Amino acid sequence: MLIGAVADDITGATDLCLMLSREGLRTVQVIGLPNAGQVLPEADAVVIALKSRSIPADEAVAISRTAARALRDAGAGQILFKYCSTFDSTDAGNIGPVAEALMTETGCDLTIACPSFPATGRTTYKGHLFVNDQLLSDSPLKDHPLNPMHDANLVRVLGRQTKLPVGMVPISTIWQGEAAVRAAFAAQRAAGTRILIVDTLEDEDLRTIGAACSDMALVTGGSGIGLGLAANFVRSGQVAARAPSKSMAAPEGRSVVLAGSCSVATRGQIAAARAAGLPTLVLDVDALAEGRQTPQTLADWAMSQPATAIPVLYSSAEPAVLQAIQARMGQHASGALVEATLAQVAQILATSGFARFLVAGGETSGAVVAALGVSMLEIGPEIAPGVPWTRSIGTPDLALALKSGNFGAEDFFLKAWSLLEPAHV
Repeated sequence: MLIGAVADDITGATDLCLMLSREGLRTVQVIGLPNAGQVLPEADAVVIALKSRSIPADEAVAISRTAARALRDAGAGQILFKYCSTFDSTDAGNIGPVAEALMTETGCDLTIACPSFPATGRTTYKGHLFVNDQLLSDSPLKDHPLNPMHDANLVRVLGRQTKLPVGMVPISTIWQGEAAVRAAFAAQRAAGTRILIVDTLEDEDLRTIGAACSDMALVTGGSGIGLGLAANFVRSGQVAARAPSKSMAAPEGRSVVLAGSCSVATRGQIAAARAAGLPTLVLDVDALAEGRQTPQTLADWAMSQPATAIPVLYSSAEPAVLQAIQARMGQHASGALVEATLAQVAQILATSGFARFLVAGGETSGAVVAALGVSMLEIGPEIAPGVPWTRSIGTPDLALALKSGNFGAEDFFLKAWSLLEPAHV
């Protein structure tokens, strides 16, 4: 195993798997902590998907260390801690505490923090994170329902989450090439810095950074850094470069979209699906809480649609509506209710002829995959930057697209199905 990765949510794990696979590494995604004695799959890269982004920091640290230990025991040469390209976190964590713990676990005295993913508009300049040319603090992430981001200065953000000294490497150094970046690393290490925010504006910067990190025991970042790390093994001849797949064999069966994300991107995708004539039904949180709407009634609605239709079940409220719901029910209670409901809907549909699931939202995706009993995924073609089709390994046999809420163009819910073979049934 060349790379063993610990991801803090399921869609982020899938995103990283796509990046590593696209660069030539045979990659498998494992859902949740491996069971005691479980043998991890043989692959160039194994990504363990946790649900640790928004849980208490001590719990996130514990399960992340367990996952990293399992990967190292299986022979992983390098550990990658993967988090969101928008650095979703609070002053209590969880990025800083987990990074600190994994540094101890791997014996690493210097690591980087590289959330940048230029293909999706996430870049870092002078230590500040930008989302589509907006500072993170000015972007829609300021209204994130769990981890609102009000500070774009990642040196400052990370410095509030960890006791370790945090520094940065500017883009001017990155543009001087691998040797200059390594020299900057050495200077910062000598000065006592332990975690470095690295500026990144383009994919080529990721390749330069990745090359400079080839002998780093632990790397932390978004999926973009996977591009640079994978390139090291292609360049050394340990893996062969290969063309990415353009389609994926998928089990026959009906298709459905389950959207729990409230992001701007997902709301736009729902509007586009509705405008294109896809049947849509919104989850009413109050009705769910009162029992007037249930997983069974929602599943019945999806099953009542024409067999060739793609029903869309969603709970993607506007920020003002979401805030009102959270004020009534509590910040986490409303989200947990939606996730549990969509997970139960998925269970019902999977036993009723549905085999192709497109799920929007990291927390929702985690709940759905757990409910379906999926333990491992093979990676298929890219639908959009950061989002591939996947197919479950073993039973049940399902095609799954697990989308981070912020990813994908407006036509995502419409075009994704064309990459599956045989054609949609």
